[in-house]
Amino acid sequence: MTQWILSGDIIQLQEGMLIRPTTSKEVYEFFVEGGFASTPSIACSQAIRELSFSEFPVDMVIVLAVEDRSNNPTLRLEAHTQDGRCFPVSLGAVSCGHVVHERQWYPTLEDRSKSLLSLLDSVECDRTLMRPRTLGGYLKLKSVARNSDLVIDNLNFDELRNLHSSEDGNGFPVGIQATLYPYQTQGWKWLRYLIREELGGILGDEMGLGKTLQVISVLRDSGTDTMDSTPALVVAPSTLLENWIREINKFSTDLSSTKHYGPNRTGRPADLQCFDIVVVSYETVVRDLSLLKMITWNVVVLDEAQFIRNPSALRTKSVKELRRNVGLAVTGTPIENRLRDLWSIFDFVLPGYLGPCTTFESEYQDEACHAARLEPVVSPFLLRRKIVDVARDLPERIDISETIDLAHEEASEYDFIRQQISRQYGSRASLVSLSVLRQYCSHPSILTAVHSVLVAEFSKFKRLQCITEEIFLQGDKAILFTSYQKMADKIALMVDNEFGVMSAILDGRSAAEERQLIIDKFTELRGPAMLILNPRAGGTGLNITAATHVIHYNLEWNPALEDQATGRAYRRGQLRPVTVRRLICAGTVEEVIDERLRRKRRVAEAAIVGVEGTHQDREDIVLALERTPVTSWRSHK
Repeated sequence: MTQWILSGDIIQLQEGMLIRPTTSKEVYEFFVEGGFASTPSIACSQAIRELSFSEFPVDMVIVLAVEDRSNNPTLRLEAHTQDGRCFPVSLGAVSCGHVVHERQWYPTLEDRSKSLLSLLDSVECDRTLMRPRTLGGYLKLKSVARNSDLVIDNLNFDELRNLHSSEDGNGFPVGIQATLYPYQTQGWKWLRYLIREELGGILGDEMGLGKTLQVISVLRDSGTDTMDSTPALVVAPSTLLENWIREINKFSTDLSSTKHYGPNRTGRPADLQCFDIVVVSYETVVRDLSLLKMITWNVVVLDEAQFIRNPSALRTKSVKELRRNVGLAVTGTPIENRLRDLWSIFDFVLPGYLGPCTTFESEYQDEACHAARLEPVVSPFLLRRKIVDVARDLPERIDISETIDLAHEEASEYDFIRQQISRQYGSRASLVSLSVLRQYCSHPSILTAVHSVLVAEFSKFKRLQCITEEIFLQGDKAILFTSYQKMADKIALMVDNEFGVMSAILDGRSAAEERQLIIDKFTELRGPAMLILNPRAGGTGLNITAATHVIHYNLEWNPALEDQATGRAYRRGQLRPVTVRRLICAGTVEEVIDERLRRKRRVAEAAIVGVEGTHQDREDIVLALERTPVTSWRSHK
């Protein structure tokens, strides 16, 4: 016997033991158009006899919301009648094209039902749990909701955080030779989640919180298999390429890496694909875009991602053309001047997520209320921690040695001066005779005996400008140490012209009675400021705890001088963590000085170490005269 039965919210046909779904057309023809008269053998259950049948279809929609006590976001299917009522429907009702609610049968629009089913398939919806399998699925539905009535979005972004809040995996990244602080472990897990979901994000921790280590950790242990077969690309300012290579080799010895930079770089994609990580400059991306686009990178990481804050800049357009599964941005200043800065970075990590730039700028003006409205939209994909917030996980002092690559022309000029010194002094060379190389590493323009043609911009000075900008954007104060008066004057002029904040110099030119007055003014000033000191004049007897950043612009041969200088800010009475930065030009005398200081500290010699006359001094001099930044393009394991 065949009969019509009501199963849940849909009408079905039962034929013996078999039950088959019906279509809206079948039900309409039989019950509304009177087709049952020609098929009297088909019976109706009591529930069917009690139904009324409407000729007017209902609209079906997907509703994004939190439905259960676990606070996990799910999907709900709803029908909306023409008189404004709504009620939940089953997935079966969408598939059949009709629904029954409160003894009333309604047809649905066939095209709309097909669109809903297609949309559910496109977001990989788990039809048992009624939720997308990935965060990307939720994002796609939220995007559809902005432009279509197929989806109603009742889900706020805070609720999306629950999707990865329970991410655990291993307690620490595999293959990393470092102990991560708890907040760094959290950052690694967050980045790993984004890579697993094939989504992008911005690691926006403040300067000094170890963003590079967190990125290297996820490149080494991403929790996916794709990293084993597909390389990652790190794009950074040219001055930081060598620093990235060294950090990779330091923290993960089993990751192979190479620096794609310089006149002898390869033109074959196969030469790059054999490495785990390729490090490249923004400028090289522009020049070699056709080559780099031949590879689909598993992850593309943009270091100092504020470099692409201008959407119309050529380097911005170039990096956005790179083929990638995931885009990650690393920057301590995700917003520098305007909200459009953030849009441009998001357009790399999640293309299209914030809509077209013109639409974004019309919707979010550079006002506090608009920034507050934007915050929940971007926060699931922007991880930003401040030093004051994670200080309990930090030592009292954060030391960062940053290696800076000289540009090709700068390296050539340095090498020319090095050879001149070697020919002039030979075996008579002393640490003092290397001072011209140390001065060059500060800035070519301060040299008196050498007329450099490279005075407009200098790699190390440009890096200092970026660091200074980030410190001042945080509203912090800094003390900077340099041995050279001309360099001190140049830095003070830069701070004044570019940032318009207080800068003062304490060196041999400063009268003793004026020094404390300057420090008092620096301490009492609210907001950013910089004190520039000679480590000999300002390295002892001063208490400058108002500064939370210490910058050693050029290194001293004597480790005691550096330690005493750092101690001006890192001392009793300092209530906040202090970040100590040491800027080192790669392949130069500064590397030799750094190696010397590390060696001296390891053997824990006396506080004052001689600067001339010892056997080790002679070895350091020879090493400095042999060390050169001029190298051909080479691969690093």
